[in-house]
Amino acid sequence: MGKSKRELTGAEIIWESLVREGVEVIFGYPGGAILPAYDALNKYRKKIHHVLVRHEQGAAHMADGYARASGKVGVAIATSGPGATNLITGLATAMMDSSPIVCITGQVGSTAIGSDAFQETDITGATLPVTKHSYLVMDVDDLAESIREAFYIARTGRPGPVLIDIPKDVQTAKTVFEYPTAPIDLPGYHPPECATDEQVAAALELINTAERPVILAGQGVLQSHAMGPLRELAEQGQIPVTPTLLGIGSLPASHPLNLGMMGMHGTGAANHAIQAADLLIACGMRFDDRVTGKLQTYSPNSKKIHIDIDASELNKNIRVEVAIHANLSTVLKQFNGGVKPRNHNDWMATIKTWQDDADEREVLNMKTPTLLGAQAVRAIWEGTQGKALIVTDVGQHQMLEAQYYLHDEPYTLITSGGAGTMGFALPAAIGAAFHETDREIWVIVGDGGIQMNIQELATAVQEQSNIKIAIINNGYLGMVRQWQQMFYDARYVETPISSPDYLLIAQAYGMPGYRVDRLEDIPATMQKAQSHEGPVLVEFMVEQHDVVYPMVPAGADLHAMIRRPLKQFEMDT
Repeated sequence: MGKSKRELTGAEIIWESLVREGVEVIFGYPGGAILPAYDALNKYRKKIHHVLVRHEQGAAHMADGYARASGKVGVAIATSGPGATNLITGLATAMMDSSPIVCITGQVGSTAIGSDAFQETDITGATLPVTKHSYLVMDVDDLAESIREAFYIARTGRPGPVLIDIPKDVQTAKTVFEYPTAPIDLPGYHPPECATDEQVAAALELINTAERPVILAGQGVLQSHAMGPLRELAEQGQIPVTPTLLGIGSLPASHPLNLGMMGMHGTGAANHAIQAADLLIACGMRFDDRVTGKLQTYSPNSKKIHIDIDASELNKNIRVEVAIHANLSTVLKQFNGGVKPRNHNDWMATIKTWQDDADEREVLNMKTPTLLGAQAVRAIWEGTQGKALIVTDVGQHQMLEAQYYLHDEPYTLITSGGAGTMGFALPAAIGAAFHETDREIWVIVGDGGIQMNIQELATAVQEQSNIKIAIINNGYLGMVRQWQQMFYDARYVETPISSPDYLLIAQAYGMPGYRVDRLEDIPATMQKAQSHEGPVLVEFMVEQHDVVYPMVPAGADLHAMIRRPLKQFEMDT
């Protein structure tokens, strides 16, 4: 047999296939049903680095963070039963945020499937709603092609997670291996590239006649590398841009046409502009409830153009005049040849009045007796000169990051948007660090979220991950407490939360730890953290009862923003 045709076990085929797909790092945890694959890993140590996580959920989030940082497919591996089910939250997170990951799970022997064997779970059935596709590979001859297809599906069209479940006997079975090279052509799966001439003409007619246009920039801008065409469209037509949470970085935060984030905790200027617009150009976003508020009153007087690679998102939540199922970057390039140079000076002047109102209420301009979360986040931005990769968890600190860490560069924010997964940030940052080896990485996390996957501090130390962990500690499950304060008469039921001594925790895991509770102490503390190679933990003790403003109550009209009271928390002078 030639070198290209060798007899290999299914376990060896797993690693051979991963090497052919360009995989360099994999995150996982061994167990009985995946043990043949782990045994075969010995032969591939020089080609693939395996990261031993402390919980399988951490493996899925690490694969996700790696995928978002690198643009490649992230890979996680686990055993059957509880090992596989522990991946589900990570799969759901990746599915909601269109992150390309492949999860490989071991399964009980094929003859035992359906018998309630030890550690048997129907993982393909359990993950059906939270994966783009899944495979149960019952024949070793199908294994290589299944892995190849899984990577193709994960990375093309609207990216997403794919699961491959492999029975133990398929891993030990042997076959002649030759990695398939024929073009992949899956029935019914043909992601489109271009808009039709009729669609382009209809969109350009709306763009060139609009007086109050707004561009809505979703994560699709980043995933299709459409930042350049988006900026050209905005500048050519003088069209203001507002990003979704996951679209932050689509246009530099410092750009005069950037209105800041839209939605529930978006800027007043962005939300007012959306409601007053006569045209919305929705780019790679899905009109979720945290963006639209009450659907019946969302931007009632505007025409709408929606471009998305996922046809199911078009006309799903918001009916639009022009729906384009195609690659966003390609479509914007098609637009830009026909966009007429415009100025919308009156429109921009109106927007300026909304921005001025927000400036009057800006807490950063106030002298406060206690450290606020917003001040801590802005100090991290200043200390990193806005150049760091930020990975956030979910809660008040996440919204404060979106508001106060100004992202001028794309691909510098990783966060759980659609699923809102607490416990995401720490493992996701560890995964991202395997690609962003030279970039400063800061994890911004709350005292609630850090405790959900705190065991991965051991993984960070083991791998000497280049991450700095900023715990924004307010002694509460902050966002839930905020809702209780605003909508439940301040009945703080089960939201006060205790924490361990994080400095002792850091010491126990073998990393430096620092605590800061005064704004003036932050720069020196950050310098200490930044000067250390490897993981560092910094605890910021912040005001317990601060609220993230502005806020649109769930299901309310975007106009119904609750704004920060003037001079809140400001000291008497």
